[in-house]
Amino acid sequence: MSATETPPSAGKHWLNPTVAGAGITSALGDFCYETTTVILPGFLAVLGVPAAALGLIEGAADAVASFTKMIAGHVADKLGHRKALVLIGYALTPAGQALIALAAGWPLLLIGRLLSWFGKGLRGPLRDAIVVQAVSEETRGRAFGFHRAADTLGAVAGPLLGVALLGWAQSLPAHDAAWPFRLVLWLSLIPGALAVLAFLLLVRDPQHSINPALQLVHSLRTLPPRFKRYLGAVGLFGIGDFSHSLLILAATTLLAPAMGVVRAAQVAGLLYVGRNVVQVLASFPIGALADRVGHRPLLLAGYALGVLTAAMTALVFWRGSAGVPALAGIFFVAGLYVATQEALESTVTAAMVPAERLATSYGALGTVNGVAKFVSSAAVGLAWSLHSPAAGFALAAVLMLAGTLALARSR
Repeated sequence: MSATETPPSAGKHWLNPTVAGAGITSALGDFCYETTTVILPGFLAVLGVPAAALGLIEGAADAVASFTKMIAGHVADKLGHRKALVLIGYALTPAGQALIALAAGWPLLLIGRLLSWFGKGLRGPLRDAIVVQAVSEETRGRAFGFHRAADTLGAVAGPLLGVALLGWAQSLPAHDAAWPFRLVLWLSLIPGALAVLAFLLLVRDPQHSINPALQLVHSLRTLPPRFKRYLGAVGLFGIGDFSHSLLILAATTLLAPAMGVVRAAQVAGLLYVGRNVVQVLASFPIGALADRVGHRPLLLAGYALGVLTAAMTALVFWRGSAGVPALAGIFFVAGLYVATQEALESTVTAAMVPAERLATSYGALGTVNGVAKFVSSAAVGLAWSLHSPAAGFALAAVLMLAGTLALARSR
């Protein structure tokens, strides 16, 4: 059976217990680690860690997650046990958060972020394979749109509470400026633990794809040629698709002269929350529209919005200043492009590959994205530190444009 055919395990309705359970779990997981994402730039600022280190930390974390996705996808296709691996992946996220909360410099921050993103890479392709095989082909866009919306709902609630707690913690007695950030990080462990429990109790794996003779290299070599060309376009776009922690740092940097670092970090965090709200509201409509008009054309439009995001950020740095309204416009466009990218890259993949290679294919997609984002985040961060932030984001825009054109030319 190919992944483009309706799986026998797919329910009549797309919003079945597995899809709903996966969405709840992802919301709780994002509540946990997106809280870190939104306060990490400010935490690094009070610790005295430079922008180049943030870019390298985020890029290294993306790289670890990407290679983990490849191995996890192959192991799941070969031996099964997808649900158990997903549970381990969700458990590693709060463990990494705890290390970040203890950090006094960049080394422990790096280790904590790597551990969290190792868990993210372990669970991502396997969870997506479970979801895609729990619904019919005709409803994949809606199922993934709902899942991404639920996923991002946690990314809205977590940072909102994190920003509020950060403001509250400022009023408490503290021996250093980093203590309020540490308090928020410790509190974020609670939803991380609940995510593990939710997946354990609510989600059923609809199909255990077991193939003990499967070899990783052979599996990759025999993937469909059109899928390989698609991966090339995704990778080229991803080389420019920088971590949005750098976008938060950009807003913090631009607002700090007028507001101070802590206040600027709070406002930048709220802008990121606004980006996530846009993503929540747009994900399901984008998925439903893709079911009607085609997934690849909408993905192409989303990539074009990614180019616009990087170009506008480069422009405000080139001008030397930006107010909250201008930055809000950038985060709004970023929310639209991320909603499209995250909802449709997986569904486009599912239409190209056989079911018995689905987890491996998702692993390959995650690996390409992660390696590309490592290059992008590191390059933008280094260009920021060595030349200027405008140069870093302009470089990202050019690379994302090249990936968009490559996708437009592919068939």
